[in-house]
Amino acid sequence: MASGAGGQASTRDGRPPLDPVVTQGFFTRMRAVAPAAVGALDRDLAGDPERAFEDTASGRLVRSLDDDGLRALGMWVHHWCVRFYDDDTRAALRLLAEIAARPGLGWTADEVRWMLRESHAVGPVADARFTLPFAAAAELPPGTARIEPVIPRQPRPPN
Repeated sequence: MASGAGGQASTRDGRPPLDPVVTQGFFTRMRAVAPAAVGALDRDLAGDPERAFEDTASGRLVRSLDDDGLRALGMWVHHWCVRFYDDDTRAALRLLAEIAARPGLGWTADEVRWMLRESHAVGPVADARFTLPFAAAAELPPGTARIEPVIPRQPRPPN
């Protein structure tokens, strides 16, 4: 986004947009894991939904990736779930929850900001839209990623 003054316009959270090179890097990393993720999710949808996660195709995929790969997979499945919430996303939501539950993946503030902005933009139609970004944000050092400007605090109900 360029403003009329030739600089970058701010977004609705009051912060400048992410650098397009950074964002492109996210999509490049996500594209690298997408084929394996699609295959795993397809196999999981066709399989037994009661199977332990570790025994699913998605579980095997998760075990095969390092932290950078898991972050890319998490971002891809998050992106897929919030965009295609009306499809059968059971297996993807399970994968999303499993990645969100894994501590110490080394999330960056830019990754978290991208996921939060994407979640906010989709609106309330995708129930799990904040599962991964909130889990990732919780791992950042205090003050690194303020979520209040992206997700406004709800007013407290009157007493």
